[in-house]
Amino acid sequence: MSPVLMHAVVSVDGFIADADDQVGALFDWYGNGEVPLVEGAGFRVSKASAEYTRPMWESLGVTVMGRRLFDLTDGWDAKPPAGEHVVVVSHRPRPADWHPEASHYHFVGDVTEAITTAKELAGERSVAVTAGDIGGQAFALGLIDVVAMDVAPVVLGSGKRFFGATEGERLLDDPHVIVQGDRVLHLQYRVRR
Repeated sequence: MSPVLMHAVVSVDGFIADADDQVGALFDWYGNGEVPLVEGAGFRVSKASAEYTRPMWESLGVTVMGRRLFDLTDGWDAKPPAGEHVVVVSHRPRPADWHPEASHYHFVGDVTEAITTAKELAGERSVAVTAGDIGGQAFALGLIDVVAMDVAPVVLGSGKRFFGATEGERLLDDPHVIVQGDRVLHLQYRVRR
């Protein structure tokens, strides 16, 4: 069965972007190293970050994202950073003029349907759910197996929360992955059931 992980770069105070959807210094670690992360993408990270990030990205079959992130990134110009498929949670249809050849992008109406679709598409590979509102909804519904955070040493003070509007206490196991990169700490926690 496809493991489902909620993933994003996050500030020390729990934000994935500021109120204007700007990431500021959160992504500085993607360009502060000597090791290319992926061919042709321009990311150069520390050796430790590359050894952590490459296998995680290679294990991904599908990314689930919300319509807001899709619009902000223009769907990564129909080239997912990891995995073969992207499932977009949206009440609006796919933009009519957006990359008609991109059959690997799927638009669905709710988070539960998105995770079901993503697991079918992923087969044995992992499913990544972007943090924020969509990830928070999947987390609240018990659809997340692992919380993966790339913690940047930045305090944003306010903005878009890693877990979105999720409320109430939920326990995670102790981190089973801890990797110190350059200006980033990679953590993974299994979600307690």
